[in-house]
Amino acid sequence: MKPRVGISRCLLGEDVRYDGTNKLSPAVAELTALVEWVPICPEVEVGMGVPREPIQLVRSADGVRSGSECVRLKGVQSGEDWTDRMDRWAVARVADLAAAGISGFVLKARSPSCGPAAVLVHGDADAPAPTGRGLFAEALAAAMPGLPMIDEETLRDRQPRERFLQTVRAFAATRGG
Repeated sequence: MKPRVGISRCLLGEDVRYDGTNKLSPAVAELTALVEWVPICPEVEVGMGVPREPIQLVRSADGVRSGSECVRLKGVQSGEDWTDRMDRWAVARVADLAAAGISGFVLKARSPSCGPAAVLVHGDADAPAPTGRGLFAEALAAAMPGLPMIDEETLRDRQPRERFLQTVRAFAATRGG
C-alpha cells in the first residue's frame, strides 16, 4: 500500500493560487507513483476565492504562533484579518488528516499558509524577516510531531527527496499503514 501524503494543491498543477495560477512541481511528479496524494489548499478551503487578494503574515503581540513569531494573517491591500478563521480551520483539518493516516506533507515554500519555514513576517517599520511558518504548516507540526514535511524547492534535490520518502515510509510503518 502506498503511504498517504498531503500536498499543497498548487504543486499538483491546480490553479488555486491567489493569482489563479499553479506551481506545478516536476519533483512532485517523481513521487506520484510512490505515494497517494491528499491535496489541500488552506486558502481556498478557508473560504478565500480564486483569484484573491494576496495575504501575508504580520507580526502582532495578539497573534498566533508562527515559527519564532506571533503573527496575524492579513490581506496585503485590505488588511482583512484571516487569522482566526485559518487557525480554527487548520486545527480541524489537521485532525481529519491525522485520522485519515497521512504520513508526510509536501508544502508550498514561503507560503503564509503552507510554508514550512522561512516565511516572511512583516512588521511595522522593519523590513520583512524570513522567521515565520505558514499557519497551516504550524498546525501540522503542532498536532503531528515528527510528521515528515518538505517544501517543493527542497524536494527538487535527489538526496532530500529520497530521505523524505524514507521518513514517510517509516512514519507510515509506525502508524500501521
